[in-house]
Amino acid sequence: MATPLSADRMVKALKAEGVAVKEYRSWRTHNRNHKGSWGGVNGVVIHHTAGVGSGMADFCYDGTSSLPGPLCHAFVSKKATVYLIGHGRANHAGSFARNAHDAVVRESSKHPRPDSSEPIDGNRHYYGIEIENRGDGEDPYPKGQYEQAVRWAAAICRAHKWTADSVIGHKEGTRRKIDPSFSMAEFRRDVADRLKGKPGSGGSEKEADMPIRTSLGKDKAQSTGWGDWTVVRWDVEHADPAKQHGDGNYPGYVPSVTSWADFNGRLRITGLEPGDQVQVRYEVHDWKDGKSTGTWTEVIADHQATPGDQFLSMPFSKGLKKGQHVYVAVKPIPGPRRGDAASPKVTDGRWAIRQDQN
Repeated sequence: MATPLSADRMVKALKAEGVAVKEYRSWRTHNRNHKGSWGGVNGVVIHHTAGVGSGMADFCYDGTSSLPGPLCHAFVSKKATVYLIGHGRANHAGSFARNAHDAVVRESSKHPRPDSSEPIDGNRHYYGIEIENRGDGEDPYPKGQYEQAVRWAAAICRAHKWTADSVIGHKEGTRRKIDPSFSMAEFRRDVADRLKGKPGSGGSEKEADMPIRTSLGKDKAQSTGWGDWTVVRWDVEHADPAKQHGDGNYPGYVPSVTSWADFNGRLRITGLEPGDQVQVRYEVHDWKDGKSTGTWTEVIADHQATPGDQFLSMPFSKGLKKGQHVYVAVKPIPGPRRGDAASPKVTDGRWAIRQDQN
């Protein structure tokens, strides 16, 4: 653990790294220290705001009645300005899983899926930045904005003599969150590249472009079978810069092009009743000559039905091999019921995939 940077040291480190700093309102004394300890610190957490607009800096500063600000230590706008929001304890991370926190403390190159138990006070141990973005897989991160976030994280790591593995995404610390909506593996590579150079430089070499973004959606309802895995067939293409799908052809998968891929999204399922369950999993298929030669799967959600439509979150990160294909599949499991019931339906959803373009 490290002693948190003073406000003056923070500003100096950020400016030395080339961060476009704006000291916002009374940020130097704006904190939640009266609610708990601040430090020692172990790393930095990356978030997206899940909203955009001219009032986002004020929102991050003020928070809400149920979640008072500051909601982060820094906020980076679409226009690539980094607003300093708070100094000290901030309401940004919440509780974290022990295995996720321990990976940061060890500066491990492997960040595991967080355990469901969350005994760590993330607000005590982490700096946090909010990046202005809707987080829906469609909203782009302008190059300047993304670069400023990288510089911000690198500046703090450099000041504490941490490696890039002290940087963690909110989705990597807890199963409750899906932010940020880009690959943390890629982000850490960009931070590591910057740390190889001198403060304020362009890094050891030309910085990588943002990963490819593919975003699929679902407009038409699709029936599922009780007790059977059903692959979701996407029928709307919101973004496909790599031309990974032909016109009108959404077979439910996206091929991985390098050793990692980052997915997030949600599904809506109708026709479930209390007592029913639904599981969601990713299927990764090895392909050769247009055919699947093997499959591995991982269940990412095991949901108990409640009255009304079910909305299922689907955050997932996994290392993949070139040429592999990735599917989303669902399996409804009936609970005790009287008589036969119609099969549930997947009625809409969004699946955003971040991939390296090299």
